[in-house]
Amino acid sequence: MRTDYIPQVLRLLQETYARQQETLQTAATWIADALANDGVLYVFGASHAGIITEELTYRAGGLVPVSPIFIPGLTCDVRPLPLTSALERIDGYALAAVKHIPISPSDVVLVHSVSGRNAAPVEVALHAKQQGAKVIALTSLDYSQSVSPRSGTGYRLFEVADLVIDNGAPRGDAVVHLAGFPQPVAPVSTVLGAALVNAIVAEACAILLERGITPPVFMSANLDGGDAHNAKLMERYRGRVLYL
Repeated sequence: MRTDYIPQVLRLLQETYARQQETLQTAATWIADALANDGVLYVFGASHAGIITEELTYRAGGLVPVSPIFIPGLTCDVRPLPLTSALERIDGYALAAVKHIPISPSDVVLVHSVSGRNAAPVEVALHAKQQGAKVIALTSLDYSQSVSPRSGTGYRLFEVADLVIDNGAPRGDAVVHLAGFPQPVAPVSTVLGAALVNAIVAEACAILLERGITPPVFMSANLDGGDAHNAKLMERYRGRVLYL
């Protein structure tokens, strides 16, 4: 191949894992604590950052009590799609929606934003903290620290979270540089973020098992017995997981 995208992803993932192991362990412990106390994991991201929310939601091998925060206009199915960029910058827009979500002190809220500068992720994080939940930010510190806040709060996401996971993505996200072409191509935050959050979920499940608690994990619906297995677990969380 002419480009080095895969080697760059592997390098960044290895570097990020080596640097963030203690933080990932803390995140997994918080989530295990929440689930052991019958809490749930809320997840939010605006626009493409919301792909991590989708990755964790209703996922074979993933946790059942993951409640996605999908705010109208901030998901990639909106048209015109550039509307997501405009709405996530408007002060008060995300707050008006998240105020209706029953976040409690027994819950953990994971907020994903690569730049962390826009109003939406900051407002979700601040509101969750006000409700007493632990807030985990998944962001790029190199990127976020290089830009100014767009939120009227004056904060970036990493400045308001209880725990910050640095995904290792560079400023601007893209990593492949082509000769004679000034704009880098091929972003890495999604693949890095998906690997990190699934590593956290796996570790949280291991912690629960060590405590004698069976982790509430989805089975693939395409395996025999999967529908019955999943229906039983989903019934337990109906009314608290937002899509059930």
